[in-house]
Amino acid sequence: MSVLTLRLAGPLQSWGASARFSRRTTEAAPTKSGVIGLLAAAKGIQRGDDQQLQPLAALRFGVRIDQPGTRLRDYQTAVHWETGKSMPLSERFYLADAVFVAALEGDHELLTDLHTALKAPVYPPFLGRRSCPPAQPVELGLHPDHDLMQALRAVPWQASRWYAKRHGNRPVVKLPVLHETQAASMTANTLRDQPVSFAAEHRRHALRTIARTEVEIAHSFAAPSPPRHDPFDVLPEESA
Repeated sequence: MSVLTLRLAGPLQSWGASARFSRRTTEAAPTKSGVIGLLAAAKGIQRGDDQQLQPLAALRFGVRIDQPGTRLRDYQTAVHWETGKSMPLSERFYLADAVFVAALEGDHELLTDLHTALKAPVYPPFLGRRSCPPAQPVELGLHPDHDLMQALRAVPWQASRWYAKRHGNRPVVKLPVLHETQAASMTANTLRDQPVSFAAEHRRHALRTIARTEVEIAHSFAAPSPPRHDPFDVLPEESA
């Protein structure tokens, strides 16, 4: 058993689990459907190939919220390409300046193959929507002989420096983790983001049970910061 970890960070992200006509919302954290779609794109799996999608969908999924970001709403208009008439005004919701660590647990050989694909993807990755490219390469690493929670505890805090500074100099931070579970509990929730088929003519998703917990991670920026750069240091000193 191994775990593949991904860093999902960019100016904008949007992870929709449901859409109501012209209103497209986003979840507060990446969905399993969205991340599996990213991996399938990296492998070059076509949308209608449910057979190749199945082993990816069977991976156990979890996500650590390193920087929750801010929810934004955008209004969009469009013109019908045949009639030239304006389409109804639509709403799109996004997460701005968010950072997540996603983890997928499963067969080592499969995850090794996906890790390699992320380094040279067939189709470029995006964070929920094509208009949301990642700010950095998404692959973080492969963790052999780890389970999901061990890997999410092992990955250093990925938050931006400006965000981390808000937590002061505490040696550790507590970060929320959403992970899928088979056990039913009073605190577990369900979300319809388990991919069954990405085919445009019969796209299907099943319900998935999600539990919430916390992990403690070392504060990445608790150490003293390097000396401040002074641009005037490059100027020659004036003689007396």
